[in-house]
Amino acid sequence: MYIKKILLIIALLGILGLATFSWYVYDVIFSPNTTFSEETAQVYVPTGATYAEVKELLKPYLEDSEEFDLVAQKKGYINNVKAGRFILKKGMNNNEIVNTLRSTNEPVWVTFNNQERLEDLAGRVAAQIEADSTQLLESMRDSAFLTHSGFEGRNAIAMYIPNKYQFFWNTSAVEFRERMKEEYDRFWTEKRLARAEEIGLTPHQVMVVASIVQKETAKIDERPKVAGVYMNRIEKGWKLEADPTVIYALKDRLQNFDTIIKRVLYADLTLDSPYNTYKYKELPPGPITMPDISSIDAVLNHEDHDYFYFVADVENFGYHKFAKTLSQHNANKRAYVQWINKQKINR
Repeated sequence: MYIKKILLIIALLGILGLATFSWYVYDVIFSPNTTFSEETAQVYVPTGATYAEVKELLKPYLEDSEEFDLVAQKKGYINNVKAGRFILKKGMNNNEIVNTLRSTNEPVWVTFNNQERLEDLAGRVAAQIEADSTQLLESMRDSAFLTHSGFEGRNAIAMYIPNKYQFFWNTSAVEFRERMKEEYDRFWTEKRLARAEEIGLTPHQVMVVASIVQKETAKIDERPKVAGVYMNRIEKGWKLEADPTVIYALKDRLQNFDTIIKRVLYADLTLDSPYNTYKYKELPPGPITMPDISSIDAVLNHEDHDYFYFVADVENFGYHKFAKTLSQHNANKRAYVQWINKQKINR
């Protein structure tokens, strides 16, 4: 009888111990283990990161990193670390955290606007994906890739259409470049290619003219009209005489694209540069900025009119006054020069 009691007590203790252990295991796996108060937290795991590095990244977000470690080992995550952007939700348990890190690489939106140089674009993109600006720039400038894709150094920036694109954060520099070439090819539909041929320009030439239009006016509704002026000049065999090309040429000569030039001087018009459309009739060798889609389509679908000149409208800022003759243009220009002198804008 006494032995039976002892055995019963041992059995009960065993059951209690098993229950306690089971509860502990359940608690480690399924109890909430986040420490942040926001609804979500983003974790960026670099390419080639070790499990130890991931643990350090997670520490600020976990209430108990040792319990997470136990679950990560049991689920085999320590030998299966994946790079990417992962979103943790408040109140997640260790099982959910490991599952998220193992399989749910969340994409990011990459946006860029009218960068003037590949260097600027590389810096802009590097702030949004894992690849750094040096890697991106080297990839963008790769001569073999450019030749194969129909570009060269001075027009390479034309391949990048300003927009909003979805990428995985751990996209490499080469992957980014290849995707942008695909987007460029996708943009140049049969309809756009046919229209470019119809107006007598190659896609590269369209991008160059569009970049000038982009710099001339920020008003989207005015861009087809401005484009019409330049297309009229091209058809007549005139020089474009576009101030933004002179500004670009000045920055290029200084090798300082942060320079702010508010006024083009007569002396600037003689600058010997292939970008100076006051000196050379040919189009610049490449875009002076990355044109928006609205500017590209403004060139392809430019207004059909008889204007050959335009100057900033001081009575309607942001827009321009257009003229058919040089005498009309000079009258409009005098009003602009008087205004800019009054503002004491010398450079």
